[in-house]
Amino acid sequence: MSDDPQQAAGRISTENAHPPRSTDHVARLDLSSSRARGCIVVGIAGGSGSGKSTVARRILKTVPPGDIAVLGHDCYYHDLSYLSVEERAKINFDHPDALDNDLMVQHLDLLRSGTAIERPIYNFVNHTRMPATDLIKPARIIVVEGILIFCDPRLRERMDIKLYVDCDADVRFIRRLKRDVHERGRSLDSVVEQYLKVVRQMHLKFVEPSKRYADVIIPEGGHNAIAIDMVTTKIASVLAE
Repeated sequence: MSDDPQQAAGRISTENAHPPRSTDHVARLDLSSSRARGCIVVGIAGGSGSGKSTVARRILKTVPPGDIAVLGHDCYYHDLSYLSVEERAKINFDHPDALDNDLMVQHLDLLRSGTAIERPIYNFVNHTRMPATDLIKPARIIVVEGILIFCDPRLRERMDIKLYVDCDADVRFIRRLKRDVHERGRSLDSVVEQYLKVVRQMHLKFVEPSKRYADVIIPEGGHNAIAIDMVTTKIASVLAE
């Protein structure tokens, strides 16, 4: 029996105007400029709950700790401490404007030039930045991870490898629901309401279209072992040079 067309499209991530990049594309990437610079920047994008963190963790396991630094886009939400709690709750956190990309670009440039940074720590319960920061030291591999990292051309142009983690919408929603309730103190009703009113629309408007910028699209979320192995093999080969 032939495959269901919708299932096949989901696996292959077909897009007429922007044909999908296969995992073989990783092996053909020209990283000569990044080698000369001394580091490689890997961008991992995809919808909320798609498995980006799983891919990032898989990469982390294959690289010595001192050779990798991670910049989560979530750390760079604007500090909303100047707003009331009620006003903060009205902010659209799935829109690109909710993130401080100016600071992230600055930090990424510093890391690429060999300078340590003080990465913000964001409190998702209160929607404010913590007084403390995390010291992130320069590394040979810099992983930039977030749902909207491909929406800013300044971030894209600083990435040597761009990965988009694809996953069915129902699976993404379940993962987001569990995370927001257990880790961010949200109620079930508030998560569902936000998803229907904001998250789904922002995904279709900003996140999904950004896959056109990816060098590699990884179907099946963060559990596509073959695709992840090809990416980690490419990174390992560069580190060995």
